Amino acid sequence: MAITMAQALNQALHDAFEADDKVVLFGEDVGTLGGVFRISDKLQERFGDKRCFDTPLAESGIAGTAVGMAIYGYRPIIEMQFDGFTYPAFEQIVSHIAKMRNRSRGTVKMPITVRIPFGGGIGAVEHHSESPEAYFAHTAGLKVVSPGTPSDAYSLLTESIFSDDPVIFFEPKRRYWLKEDASLPVQTEPIGKCVVRREGTTATLAAYGPMVKTCMETAEAAEAEGWDLEVIDIRSLTPFDHQTIVESVEKTGRLVVVHEASTSVGFGAEVAARVQEKAFYHLEAPVMRVGGFDVPYPAAMLEEFFLPDVDRILDAVGRTLDY
Repeated sequence: MAITMAQALNQALHDAFEADDKVVLFGEDVGTLGGVFRISDKLQERFGDKRCFDTPLAESGIAGTAVGMAIYGYRPIIEMQFDGFTYPAFEQIVSHIAKMRNRSRGTVKMPITVRIPFGGGIGAVEHHSESPEAYFAHTAGLKVVSPGTPSDAYSLLTESIFSDDPVIFFEPKRRYWLKEDASLPVQTEPIGKCVVRREGTTATLAAYGPMVKTCMETAEAAEAEGWDLEVIDIRSLTPFDHQTIVESVEKTGRLVVVHEASTSVGFGAEVAARVQEKAFYHLEAPVMRVGGFDVPYPAAMLEEFFLPDVDRILDAVGRTLDY
């Protein structure tokens, strides 16, 4: 049966609520409305407004409340309505959610899932189209994941909710309507594992979240050039499975890392560093990065020029083959 990523996420929430009455969800408009993208649709109707409820427009307060509820044995899921709205909660996430378990020497668990719709491609403006994943991947104490398929969305969200460590869950909003033939419930690879989405020999493309589909489209387009591209879905930024990418590079000799976030100091730099440390003598060319430009997110009419697309990725592959 064909399901969308939005449907998979919604089903994962319903199933988690059914499995454990300590699971709660709160945030801006997640209750009565079901979220601006309807990811929590009918959750309040089914489980009541004590377990799924709306909050004031105060992201710091949302995150701080989750800390208190986690200490008292709940499994809070909080939604930052848009990626750019996460910044007011940054201090709570970095100073407390990420550090509480270590600070308490493991006696206090932080089973908090922070859901963040992220990335562009929907014709929105700044604060609604950003990619802040590198901030959180850099923060020790947090798991950071982003699904690229509906099946992964269901499985990764379920695992995140029942993790005793905090998880930053980046939902690629431009892929909410991406469809896949799948049956739910489904369990895919665990957090901390990459997945090879397409086998190839010419070069490796590595991406996560919204760029997985774009890389798959690039691999299809590359066939016209006689290129056989391997596509790896990173899925989990922290912990990061560099070994799968290293094994791919040992085969292809070339790597292009793709993400929507600005290229400089983005997560692609970490991928490139790990690969050159572990597979230097297998590389036939420098690792290439394709990302957003180093400017604030542009107006909607310009976002197609800002976001990586098939042509830009193919150009990077061509440059690796010129060596």
